[in-house]
Amino acid sequence: MHTDDRINLLAKVARTPHSPPGEGQTTSDRSILTLAAASYGSRPTDESTVPTGFDPFAAALFESIVEGAYLVATSDGVFDDEERRTFERIVTAACGGAVPQSHVADLVSDLADQLGEDGIDRRIERLAEGVQREEQALEVLRIAALIAQVSDDVSEVERTVLAKIATACQLGDGAVERALDDVKASLASPS
Repeated sequence: MHTDDRINLLAKVARTPHSPPGEGQTTSDRSILTLAAASYGSRPTDESTVPTGFDPFAAALFESIVEGAYLVATSDGVFDDEERRTFERIVTAACGGAVPQSHVADLVSDLADQLGEDGIDRRIERLAEGVQREEQALEVLRIAALIAQVSDDVSEVERTVLAKIATACQLGDGAVERALDDVKASLASPS
């Protein structure tokens, strides 16, 4: 599959609303990622008092979702310029244009600096702080699993990072396998 086609497929799967097994779709037709990205993208850039729709909790959730994916993407110790550009393109496409590419690039740069300063375990703790509900935690894990699945073979180090994210977000046993199975099914037949 061509790189652009793969990026578009991953973005489409990331934007797809997800319901836990046995539950119907919510009234929203947008995913948690898309909703959080919309708020993050409306972040005020100056001191104006004009209403922007910015929600700091949604912005923190967006950062947690992207950080979870970033930690999985970098877990093998290799994250060269090409991988970084591809990751940024996936995130930008998954946001449906709500967050400009330049903002995603700035966020990824910040995440790289924070990972270098704090280490992976502290960053996982921090990303969990931006998660307030179980469905948000499941979305963080689902998007991270999607990034792990990019290569069609989830490595042991990626699986370990996913397990640490699941634990930090207080998801139960089997959450990683369920997330990976969901992503595999979605990639096999995206709706």
